[in-house]
Amino acid sequence: MEATEWRFVKKRTADSDGAVYVSPDGQRYRRTGGESLRAEAAFQRQLEDLQYPVPHLLEEGLTDDGHVFVVEQSLGKQTLHDLAVASLNGGRTLSDEVVDLAAQVSARLLLAQAAHPVAPAPGLLREWVEQAGFTVNVFKENPDLDTARTHAALGKALDQLDSVPLCRGHLDYGLPNVLPAGVIDWQHHGVVPLGYDVLPTLEVVPFKGGNKGYTATATQRRRFLSVLDEASESVTGQRVSQHLGAYLLVKALFFLALMRPTDPSRADKHLKWQYRRHLFMKGLEQYERSGEVDTTLFPAFDDFAVRYGAGDHS
Repeated sequence: MEATEWRFVKKRTADSDGAVYVSPDGQRYRRTGGESLRAEAAFQRQLEDLQYPVPHLLEEGLTDDGHVFVVEQSLGKQTLHDLAVASLNGGRTLSDEVVDLAAQVSARLLLAQAAHPVAPAPGLLREWVEQAGFTVNVFKENPDLDTARTHAALGKALDQLDSVPLCRGHLDYGLPNVLPAGVIDWQHHGVVPLGYDVLPTLEVVPFKGGNKGYTATATQRRRFLSVLDEASESVTGQRVSQHLGAYLLVKALFFLALMRPTDPSRADKHLKWQYRRHLFMKGLEQYERSGEVDTTLFPAFDDFAVRYGAGDHS
């Protein structure tokens, strides 16, 4: 099919000159990019062979101008994020239908991951922390957080996860990349400890600041985690949710990555950076005390902005 028959959807975040297109009938997606897209396609083919819930790749090649392209079957028109926003009806609480769909797809992914573990090797867990937490960038932008205290907490997390099976992971899993039929956008793939992709799905919502979008109730969060625990117990004999605190500590780093503004005049971006630093410290303190991180205790962005503007940086 000629490129002119495809409708532009969006730019690809991982490729500065890559983009996503959809076919006229909505049944196929075409993505363009560089060598990272070729690696992503190879990884996705491997996942499909392992019966992960991923789109089927139909075609791969080079465009006339030398860019890599892949064509894959559509998993549907609306992600769970789209369904969540559409179901709010003026409120902010996620619909139970969306939560249950998220639990079903997450359990399917978890079972596929557990069925095909990656052989453990020295340094793999530490590589996961560095990749998933963008630690090189975070510590470069926030050298005051590159401390013995931070590394002790991360070391505690690595010790906790030492016996957890490793598997092929998404690294950017969340409602915007999940559809009822499966999981899309595997560009940030890598090796992860079992549960890292799926467990934080609802728990990370507070990192967005609470100013817009949706929230999950305590009951919804418990129900979601119970589905994943049931799935993990059926294949590993262990409740995967026991590792949520360690995963959220790494997520706190992830949400701080690439946040430091380069333009000193952008007070709004500076405030958002300070907010994410604050959330990281809150998560660090919780994990040090209890080995858990409760993101529902994080302040909303507006509340933080009032305190920060008044000079209270605690």
